[in-house]
Amino acid sequence: MANNPAPRSLIRHHKVADKSPKAVWKKRTASFSRWLHIYLSMVSFVIILFFAVTGLTLNHAEWFDGKEVVKKYTGKLQLKWVKVKDTAAIAKLEIVQYLKHTHHLKGEISDFIIDDNQCTLTFLGPGYSAGAFVNRETGEYKVTETSQGFVAVMNDLHKGRDTGKKWSWLIDVSAVFLSLLSLTGIVMICFLKKKRFTGFVLVIAGAVICYLVYYFLVP
Repeated sequence: MANNPAPRSLIRHHKVADKSPKAVWKKRTASFSRWLHIYLSMVSFVIILFFAVTGLTLNHAEWFDGKEVVKKYTGKLQLKWVKVKDTAAIAKLEIVQYLKHTHHLKGEISDFIIDDNQCTLTFLGPGYSAGAFVNRETGEYKVTETSQGFVAVMNDLHKGRDTGKKWSWLIDVSAVFLSLLSLTGIVMICFLKKKRFTGFVLVIAGAVICYLVYYFLVP
């Protein structure tokens, strides 16, 4: 009769087929990819938002043109630090620490140039720079500090400019996270039969559009 249940042998065979190594591998891969994609998305949320927003501020810097703040300082260093015959004896560390502590300079020292009559120091950080000129005969110095505002800081963080090694490592880690996020999305679409073809068509279309924009519109 039409309402008779399927033979038990067929049911058993169907269950065994579902537990085949290939089916188990596919199920575990899909499950792991989905799990990894979800939690990578959560971890990477702030990273994605940061690079998306700063990409806009970089591309349209004229919209967010902040006001530069310039400050100038003067003072005098100990002569024993700079008035020496051998330039190798100049107290570089003490000079840098004194200027940073006294005037609350930020950034890292990028240049320390020694001439016959003066020393030139440059401090650089995201959205920030400071230059100091020290007279080796008198110990007197002049400092010019320039701060470019919050948006400039964010833009330099995006580019990794004058941000130091630790931030550079964070950019590398962020790149790995975003790459894994993209790859797990590709793996997931492979296991969605109804959406797999459309998904890959969209991936290819996106790549083609980017190439065409580059080829025809970029000078």
